[in-house]
Amino acid sequence: MPHQFPRRALALLPLLLLAACAQAPAENLPTANAPTTAQAAPADALTSFADWRQALRDEALAAGIDAALFDRIFAGVTPDPAVLKADSSQPEFTRPVWEYLDGAVSSSRIGRGRVLLAQHSLVLQRIEQQYGVEAPILVAIWGLESNFGNNIGSHSVIRSLATLAYDGRRQGFWRAQLLAALQILQNGDVPSERMIGSWAGAMGQTQFMPTTYNQYAVDFDGDGKRDLWNSSADALASAAHYLQASGWQRGQPWGFEVRLPSDFDYALADPDQRRSLTEWAELGVRPLAPTGAAASARASLQLPAGHKGPAFLLLDNFRSILKYNNSTSYALAIGLLADNLVRPSEVQGQWPRGERQLGRSERVELQELLAQAGFDPGPADGIIGANTRKAIRALQLQLNWPADGYPNTELLQQLRAR
Repeated sequence: MPHQFPRRALALLPLLLLAACAQAPAENLPTANAPTTAQAAPADALTSFADWRQALRDEALAAGIDAALFDRIFAGVTPDPAVLKADSSQPEFTRPVWEYLDGAVSSSRIGRGRVLLAQHSLVLQRIEQQYGVEAPILVAIWGLESNFGNNIGSHSVIRSLATLAYDGRRQGFWRAQLLAALQILQNGDVPSERMIGSWAGAMGQTQFMPTTYNQYAVDFDGDGKRDLWNSSADALASAAHYLQASGWQRGQPWGFEVRLPSDFDYALADPDQRRSLTEWAELGVRPLAPTGAAASARASLQLPAGHKGPAFLLLDNFRSILKYNNSTSYALAIGLLADNLVRPSEVQGQWPRGERQLGRSERVELQELLAQAGFDPGPADGIIGANTRKAIRALQLQLNWPADGYPNTELLQQLRAR
């Protein structure tokens, strides 16, 4: 889902998207790739929703929105309490990456994806010719974002975005999305009653946010409308257009599973540690199957479950998927699902399925204890980002443990005992 979300919204996003896009673990979400968004007036400056709506109307009309359209769209619109609840929720527990992948790359989704890959082969070939993005990747995105178009959400996009722009967090971001949604309606791509999506305003079979829609949605079926709700051709081509703009390299893999030598330095498993495949090979990192990747291609090493789980080398196309949805687990699921649409391709490494994941309050405590111990994990927000992983690695090196930067109960207990 190419959502230009603020960082905290991204941290919660995998927990709050459509059920078809199975929940991704929240601990591996880096910062968002959001463009500059319009700034909203402070919430406390508006005494009522009616006052806020009038201010928005003035801004919308100044941006070229037709007054009659605005009045018709906002007639009867009120804040949605369910959207505010979703926006403010912070689940204590998230599923570990292996459970997420079990659902995202399920046998049923693989089977359905293969059928659709064949059924839509001609249009997918045309899309690849125009945008340079391979069909299996697009079908994988289609499958995870909306269960191949079967679950596009049921919330009024206008009401959801109005709620968030009026009373949610990051009101400037949501206000920009709302104005963009009004532009879509004015362009005539979809009637207002059919502009439905997730609680956060993600729309259509590939779950575009309005600003992303306005920039990257395309009319691929030639009917004069960019219809991501009802036209699979438009939805798939729009996703391809977005990936193309995000640097997708045709003919290169997203990544692949590797085997590490017994004496491997796990501190190298860091997104900032990018090396050519030749250099990784010199360090003893071996792919488990032929890759088709150029020896000069640069990659980073990812240990989604720490040193006890599988290892992957991730190339530039993986980074393009992250721009679509900034979750490492999501991008890994897209890559693995796409591979399986072509041929059976199971992860060979063993996941540490018996290991309990830290809850949010435990992750916050871990960060607080790391700071007290003299490390710099960043804010104690429960999000295991680059700074927290760096702090964990520093502690692991002190303890002479494998420095994989992975948080677990053993590490938390060690900090508590200090």
